[in-house]
Amino acid sequence: MIKKIALVTGGLSGEALISYKSAITVGNNLDRTKYDVYKIDINPTGWWYENELGEKLSVNRDDFSIKNKGQIIKFDVILLCIHGTPGEDGKLQGYFDMIGLPYTSCDAATSALTMNKRFTVAVAAFGGINVAKSMHLFKHTPVSAETILSQLKLPLFVKPNSGGSSIGMSKVTEANELQNAIDKAFKEDSQILVEEFISGREFTIGVFKQGSTITVLPITEITTNNEFFDFEAKYQGKSEEVTPANIDAVIQKNLSDAAKHVYEILNCRGVVRIDFIYDTAQQKPFMLEVNTVPGQSEASVIPQQVKAMGMSLTDFYSAVIEQAL
Repeated sequence: MIKKIALVTGGLSGEALISYKSAITVGNNLDRTKYDVYKIDINPTGWWYENELGEKLSVNRDDFSIKNKGQIIKFDVILLCIHGTPGEDGKLQGYFDMIGLPYTSCDAATSALTMNKRFTVAVAAFGGINVAKSMHLFKHTPVSAETILSQLKLPLFVKPNSGGSSIGMSKVTEANELQNAIDKAFKEDSQILVEEFISGREFTIGVFKQGSTITVLPITEITTNNEFFDFEAKYQGKSEEVTPANIDAVIQKNLSDAAKHVYEILNCRGVVRIDFIYDTAQQKPFMLEVNTVPGQSEASVIPQQVKAMGMSLTDFYSAVIEQAL
């Protein structure tokens, strides 16, 4: 029987633009012999389905159904393509749990946890994962740049604690740059993370589950001429991504083992992307953050990694959907 899939995109944050791009890639690669696909757009004006006649139909929030041409359509599974709130921070996951609809991402608790960068690294560190030394700042409790610099060593990264796509993020190499970086991050979030810079090679790793097996996708190494892997580098072609990465067996194993361990200890589901810095001097991977609804646009690394594994995107998205059912 053909399953009815709600491809949910949009969102209420600055990452909505990326969500729409992801939904295009995913929608173009779904197996239409297995699934009837309905794109649902959640945005500040409401929750909408636009039918083939161009009519915008409101989603019934009681059960997440739609009524099209007199027929009520109820979905079998939710395929989440919202980056940022409310699709990546646990809000929609909690709603879907309450109405009994399966979905393709991590559950509400893991989504909420991983959306908070500080809490994520704290839990990961407790589980034995290497992370950078950091401080968690709140807008309502100001901390001076001098206090931060007495506890952390330059250079530093300053980033919104719950943001994504590197929006509002800065690299600070001089003490007099820190306050401006803090102000910039606080424009995006009421909490920010300040962490020490780790020198090394940057890698990003897609991980998903096939049945009971945790599968690590081919590892991508990221290099950029920008100061760091910022929004421009990620989405406007200002970076070089090599998939699979040119690494030896030791680095490959260390990164793969760390990625699997993060997936397990954070109780992840669906496909996630985990970012690491690999300190070549110590031969250790340091986890940076976890993306529970990673980008799927043409510029994103997950589609690159799937292709490098020799798997079609159609088969990959089918595997993700079937895991959720």
